Amino acid sequence: MRTVRGWFRDTTGGLPRTFWYLWTGTLINRLGSFVLVFLAIYLTQERDFSASQAGLVIGLWGVGGAVGTTIGGTLTDRWGRRPTLLTAHLGAATMMVALGLARPLWAVALGALLLGTFAEAARPAFGAMMVDVVPEKDRLRAFSLNYWAINLGFACAAVLAGVAAQAGYLLLFLVDAATTLVTALIIFTRVGETRSAHAGPVSKGAAAPAGALRTILTDRVFLGFVALNLFGALVFLQHISMLPIAMGDSGLSPATYGSVIALNGVLIVVGQLFVPRLIKGRSRSHVLALAALVTGAGFGLTAFADTAWLYGLTVLIWTVGEMLNSPSNATLIAELSPAALRGRYQGAFSLSWQLAGATAPVLGGVVREHSGNTALWLGCAAIGAVMAVAHLISGPARERRAARLRTAGTTVTPVTVTRTPAPEAAEAAATAPAEPVRAGS
Repeated sequence: MRTVRGWFRDTTGGLPRTFWYLWTGTLINRLGSFVLVFLAIYLTQERDFSASQAGLVIGLWGVGGAVGTTIGGTLTDRWGRRPTLLTAHLGAATMMVALGLARPLWAVALGALLLGTFAEAARPAFGAMMVDVVPEKDRLRAFSLNYWAINLGFACAAVLAGVAAQAGYLLLFLVDAATTLVTALIIFTRVGETRSAHAGPVSKGAAAPAGALRTILTDRVFLGFVALNLFGALVFLQHISMLPIAMGDSGLSPATYGSVIALNGVLIVVGQLFVPRLIKGRSRSHVLALAALVTGAGFGLTAFADTAWLYGLTVLIWTVGEMLNSPSNATLIAELSPAALRGRYQGAFSLSWQLAGATAPVLGGVVREHSGNTALWLGCAAIGAVMAVAHLISGPARERRAARLRTAGTTVTPVTVTRTPAPEAAEAAATAPAEPVRAGS
C-alpha cells in the first residue's frame, strides 16, 4: 500500500495548481466529445446525406482545423493564451449548436468548417499554456497525465454518446457544447494569462515577434521533427480509415471493429501513468525510435490478421508505440519552441496532424486499391523503420538545439492569476510580474 501511495505521489505530486485546472477542463471537455464520434453516422442515417456528402462535410472540418491551428498559433503569441483559448471555446460551443440545428447541406458544411476552425484554434493556446505553467523537469509526467485524461474522456464519451443518441442526435450537440462551455468557465474563473514575461506584454496592439514565419520556415531542426511526426501520423491514422475496411473484408462487423479499437483507449487508461517512470532518464531519441518501430510493427502485422483477436493484438502493439511516443513528443516540442513564438510553434506542429488527417485516408485508399491490403500494412511497417533510423540520426541535433534554448533562458517567469473576476483584471494581471511556476496531440 505504501508503494502504491509513493507511486501516486511521484506521478501526480508537485504539479502547479493551474495545470490541474487545465487537466480538469480537458477531462470534462473530452467526456462530452460526442459529435466527432458519431458525425458520419449522424450525417448518413439522420440527415440522409450520401457517403460522399458526409465525406465532404468531415473533410471541411479538417480544412477548418488546419486554418484554426494556424490562426490560433498566431493569436496565442500576439493576443495571449487565455483570450485565445476562451474565444476558441466559446466559438466552438456556438458552432456546435449551430451544426446540430443546420439542415441544408451548405449550412451543415459551413457549420463543420467553422466548428473545425474554432475547435482546433484552441490547441496551440492550450499547448503553450501547459508549457508555460509546468517546469521543465515535470513536463514528461504532466503531458502523460493530460494524455491519460484525453483518452479516459474519449473512451467514456464513445459509450455515453451511444446512450445519448437514443434520445435524439441533437442532444449530442447540446451536451458537447455544454462541456465546452464548462471548460471555458474553468479557464475564465481559475486560470490567468500564462504568457511569459520574456515574450512581451499581452495587450492591444502588441507587436508580433519579428520574422516569426521566417524563423519557423528556416528552423530545419524543428521542421525535420514536424516532418517525422507527419509520417508517423499518416501511419497512425490508418486505424480510423483503412482498418475498419480491412476488418470488413475479413467478415467482421462494425461492432467488432468498435470493440477492437476500444482496446486502444483501455490500454492507455490502464498503462499510460506508468510510462513516465519507464522512460524517465532515457534518451528521447531512442524512445521515439523505439516507439516508431513498435507502432510500425503493430500496423504491419495487420497484413496477416483475419480474426478479431489477431486484429486486437495488432491494436495493442501499436498502442504501446503510441504511449511511448506521446509524452516524449510533447516534451520535445516544448523544448524546441522559443518562448516568444511558442504558440506559433505549437500551431505548426498541430498542422502536421491536420494535414495527415486530410491525406491519410486518401493515400491509404490509393495504396490499398492499386497495390493491395498487404502492401498497405507492410508499407506502414517500413515507414516506421525509416522513422526510427531518422530519429536516431536527427536526435543529437534536436537535443543540442533544446540545450541552447534552455541556456538562453527562454523559459522564464510566466504571469499567472488564480482567479480573474473580470476582463479588466485579466488584462492588468497579464502585465504584472509574478512568480515562476504541453500539448500534444
